[in-house]
Amino acid sequence: MKKQILLLCLIVTYAVTQSQNKTEDLSLETSLISPQKITKLGNGHYFIDFGKAYFGNVEITSKTNQTDSLFFRLGEKLELPNKIDRKPEGTIRYQEVTLQNLTANQTVSLHLTPDKRNTGPAAIKLPESIGIIMPFRYLEIENLKIPIEDLNISQKAIHYKFNDDASYFSSSNKVMDSIWQLCKHTIKATSFMGYYVDGDRERIPYEADAYINQLSHYSVDNEYTMARRTNAYFIDNPTWPTEWLLHTVLMFYEDYMYTGDVEPLKDHYENLKLKTLMDLEREDGLISSKSPNLNEALVLKLGFEKANTKIKDIIDWPPAQKDTGWKLATPEGERDGYDIVPVNTAVNSFYYYNLKLMGDIAKAINKTDDAIFFKNKAETVKASINSKLFNHSKGYYLDGETSTHASLHANMLPLAFDLVPEEHIKTVTEFIKSRGMACSVYGAQYLLEGLYKNNEERYASALISDTMGDRNWWNMIKVGSTMTMEAWDMKYKPNSDWNHAWGTAPLNTMTRYMWGIKPKTPGFAVAEINPKLGDLRFSKIKVPTKMGFIYAEHVKENNKTTYKITIPEGMQAEFMLPKTASRITLNMKKVKKKSTSLMLESGLHIIEVFL
Repeated sequence: MKKQILLLCLIVTYAVTQSQNKTEDLSLETSLISPQKITKLGNGHYFIDFGKAYFGNVEITSKTNQTDSLFFRLGEKLELPNKIDRKPEGTIRYQEVTLQNLTANQTVSLHLTPDKRNTGPAAIKLPESIGIIMPFRYLEIENLKIPIEDLNISQKAIHYKFNDDASYFSSSNKVMDSIWQLCKHTIKATSFMGYYVDGDRERIPYEADAYINQLSHYSVDNEYTMARRTNAYFIDNPTWPTEWLLHTVLMFYEDYMYTGDVEPLKDHYENLKLKTLMDLEREDGLISSKSPNLNEALVLKLGFEKANTKIKDIIDWPPAQKDTGWKLATPEGERDGYDIVPVNTAVNSFYYYNLKLMGDIAKAINKTDDAIFFKNKAETVKASINSKLFNHSKGYYLDGETSTHASLHANMLPLAFDLVPEEHIKTVTEFIKSRGMACSVYGAQYLLEGLYKNNEERYASALISDTMGDRNWWNMIKVGSTMTMEAWDMKYKPNSDWNHAWGTAPLNTMTRYMWGIKPKTPGFAVAEINPKLGDLRFSKIKVPTKMGFIYAEHVKENNKTTYKITIPEGMQAEFMLPKTASRITLNMKKVKKKSTSLMLESGLHIIEVFL
C-alpha cells in the first residue's frame, strides 16, 4: 500500500512539474495592471478602465468580507462613456460573471466561461495552470457593499516574455507615433498563447498572420523562440489557402536573417522545398492551384491530415460578398475586384519570391547545386510573369492569364517582391497609387513594402498616418480598440475581432523600410540602414537585434538632415546615402561625392546630408 501511495505521489508530482514546465517552456508571464480610472456610476456600481486591452482575467483581493454576490462585466468595447457594450458586433468580446462573495485577504480570479471555438480541437491550448482568459479593457462591478477602497483590483494580463524597453519610436507625426504604439502593444498583448495565432476568434496559427506578426515582433524585441515554435508548427500543420502556404519559406528565411542560425533551415529543408509548391509548375515555370499535380498524394506530403483538403487561392481576406454571404460594405471584399483565374499574378508573385529565397537558403546550408537550380528557376518565373501577365500597352500587371482586369493586388505584390523591371516601375506605382487602400490590413503589408522600396515613401507614410474615412489604422484607434483589428472596420468583415496582429504592418515597415533598418547579413553581423523618412521633420527609433540595440535619430533643417546613429558592439552597418545629396559629412569629415553608402563601425556616428 505504501508503495502504491508513493507511486501515486510521484505521478502527481511529475504531472504538476510537467504542467509548470509547459508554462515555462512557452515563456508566458503575468502582469498585474492597475486601473487607470475608476468611476462611480451608482450605489455599489463602478466602472473601471485599465487603459488597454490584454488577454487575461481580473484578480481581486479584499481587505474586508462581503457575503452578498457581486456582478462583474468585462469587455473590449464601450457602447457609451462608462458603459460596456453588452452586445458587441462580430467577435468583440464581452462576458458577465457572478462572484458569490469576497473573503478578506483572499486573492480570487473570476470564473470565465470558455469560448467553444477558440478552445476547441483546432485551437492552440493554454496550460491548465493559466485557466480561461479573454481580451478585455473595461470592467463593471455591481452590488459592491464594501468601500471600493478596500479592494485591490488588477487586470491579470497573460503574455509572452517581452522587453518593453527594447524598442521605441517617436517623430514629428503624432498620428504615426500613436499607430506605432498601437502596433507595439498588439504584439505584446496577442502573444498570450506562446504561438503567433490569428486572434481570439480561433486562436489558430495561420502562415500569413504569423509572418506579419514575426516581422513586427522582431522589430520590437530580440527574442526569437516564439517565432521558431510557430514556424515549426507549420511544418506539420499547414493551412489551406495557396498564398498562406507560400509564406512558410518567408518565415524561415527571416528567422535565419535575424538570428544567423541555419539549423532550422537544415532540419526542414525538404519540407520548405515542398512548401514552395514547385510541384505545380507547368513548362513556362508558372504554377496553379488547379494543376492536376495537386493530387491527394501531394496534399499529404505538404502536411495535411486529410488527403481531400482543398487548397484554394485566397488573394486577400475577406473574399467577395458572393463567397461569404455577408452584406459587405465593399461587395468585392478586400480583393479590389480581383479576377481569380487559374494562373494568376498574385500566386505566381509569391512563388517567384519563394524561389528567390530558397536560392539563398540553399546557399546558406552549402547546397550549391540547389542554389543554382533555384536561382535559374526564379529567373524563368520572373520572365514568364513579365511576358505573360503584364499589359505592356497599359504599363501594369493584369490579374492573371486570360484576365483583362487589373487590381491593386496584382501590382503591389510584384512591386514588393522586386519583379517589376526598372522601366515599368513608374507606371506600376502610378496604377497602385490610383487604387488607394483597396486591400485588407493583411494586404497592406505588401502595399507599404512595395511603396517604400521604390521611393514612394511620402505616399506610403501618408497611408500609415491617414485619418480620413475608415480604411486606415487611425480608425482602429477612433472606434476604441487598443490593438490592431482584423479588418479596417466591422462592416468590412462582420465576424472580425479587435486583436489581430496581422494588422501591424505599419510597425515593421516603419522599422524595416521607412527607417530602413534590417539585417544585411545573417544574424545582423552587418546591418543595413536605408532611411526614407519622407516629410518627417524629426524622429527617434530604437531597434533590437541579436547583437544589441541600434539607436537612430534624425533632424531635418532647411537643406540639411542630421542623423545620429549608434551601432552596438560587434556589428557593422551600411548606411545608404541619398542620390540627391550635394555634400555629406561623417563625424565632421567630408565624404567623397561618389560614395553611395557609408560603413559604420560600433559606436556613435553623426552624419550630415546636405541637399
